[in-house]
Amino acid sequence: MSNETTNRPRRLVGQSLLYTISVFVSLGVFLFGYDQGVMSGIITGPYFRKYFDYPGPIEIGTIVAVLEIGAFITSVAAGTIGDKIGRRGTLFVGALVFTLGGAIQTFTVGFWSMIIGRITSGFGVGLLSTIVPIYQSEISPPNHRGALACMEFTCNIVGYSSSVWTDYFCSFLDSDLSWRIPLFIQCVIGTVLAVGSLLIPESPRWLIDVGNETEGLRVIADLHGGDYDNPIAIAEYEEIKDKVREDRESGDGRSYAMMWRKYKRRVLLAMSSQAFAQLNGINVISYYAPRVFEEAGWIGRQAILMTGINSIIYVLSTLPTWYLVDHWGRRAILLSGAVVMSASLVATGWWMYVDVPQTPNAVVICVIIFNAAFGYSWGPIPWLYPPEIMPLNIRAKGVSLSTATNWAFNFLVGEITPFLQELIEWRLYPMHGFFCICSFILVYFLYPETKGVPLEEMDAVFGEEEREEELEYGLETESLVPSQHSGRDYSTEDRQVSSNNRWPGWLSKIVGRPSRREHYEPIRDQ
Repeated sequence: MSNETTNRPRRLVGQSLLYTISVFVSLGVFLFGYDQGVMSGIITGPYFRKYFDYPGPIEIGTIVAVLEIGAFITSVAAGTIGDKIGRRGTLFVGALVFTLGGAIQTFTVGFWSMIIGRITSGFGVGLLSTIVPIYQSEISPPNHRGALACMEFTCNIVGYSSSVWTDYFCSFLDSDLSWRIPLFIQCVIGTVLAVGSLLIPESPRWLIDVGNETEGLRVIADLHGGDYDNPIAIAEYEEIKDKVREDRESGDGRSYAMMWRKYKRRVLLAMSSQAFAQLNGINVISYYAPRVFEEAGWIGRQAILMTGINSIIYVLSTLPTWYLVDHWGRRAILLSGAVVMSASLVATGWWMYVDVPQTPNAVVICVIIFNAAFGYSWGPIPWLYPPEIMPLNIRAKGVSLSTATNWAFNFLVGEITPFLQELIEWRLYPMHGFFCICSFILVYFLYPETKGVPLEEMDAVFGEEEREEELEYGLETESLVPSQHSGRDYSTEDRQVSSNNRWPGWLSKIVGRPSRREHYEPIRDQ
């Protein structure tokens, strides 16, 4: 087999292949980051408002948030679609549908055609936002999985930032082109993604899962340098194949009912991470940053300029997580981010309440701090966490539910924010600060650490292997919240069982308590 690889010298293999794929598929998240930014700018533009007959807060909220309805629908369906036509096929369809929706928006002739275009783009966003994190997690090695997912989120924010600056420069155009050009650019990017998705390899885990083991081994070998005799590649292939065989022999199937019965805790944690990513207030800023700055005293094009400056710092804030996510771990990042976000939101509300000459500058600083804290914590981690805690046989379905939760809460926040900005004014920001505190409590007590854990060994993190044994032999089950393990690689052979505490009975029933609390001591990189 090794001779075959030597005859293909121009084929991308190893880290070159891994990073090329990662950067390319990140165009999928670039697109819905771009959409967030482009709408935040054009809805405040005079030509957009005039074209749509000066829409009120409800109409503005609907134009912005209706995309999430489409995204919600297809994100629920993406689990089944991703299992049937594969990760690559779903990526192609999502990019194609998004491009169609972007074209309808670009050439819209009125309010309702814009709504149709937004919903159509939402269909594409739902597929892309579900399948890209799954694909990314399934091709990534355990010790770099977090970093690659965070790089993917950086592309999302680069998309947001680029659209904000596109809005700013197009705002100097004295015609409808000031908002049609920014909308058209997303069609170009969507077309590139659709064409390129036909050239990337399929997920090796999906290939093995559907019985195409030869092709699956080939992709794994390419990701490990192109040598079919590479012992690491062979070991990964055998581990995936054993997991697939084990899932089939268990006879549980792949239904949503089975997933809820067997993996309820994982599903709830995945859904909660996406829910709080929205409740923590990011879309108040992402969709309505110019309106926030206008409330604080920055008017017209100045508000868009402040949004652009904020977006650059937002992008930079995502970079430290590339390193920290696989060194600090997921929990530490989420906890620290929630604290800073809560403080900055409360401060934003306070400065708007006192309304002094320093308020405009103070609000800009508070919003920048909030965005930076979100960009390094609750921005990337909720897209990384769900696909890595879900087992292969229901990964697509589990992630589809968590992504659907994202878009449901995204719609809720996007729809009611303009109304709440007028109704409760400055109080809106401390309200989201309260949700940040709630998210801190949730992570502290319920989220296990997953840093460095191979996807096929995630059962041990949740104590489900021991739980099944205890249930089989009638042993008493106790609560588990795995401790944060701070090392570099994970080994089930090095775990140490420690004393533990019970959850209250009602909470145990909700989260599906595991067998016992365990501390995992990782081993160093070889």
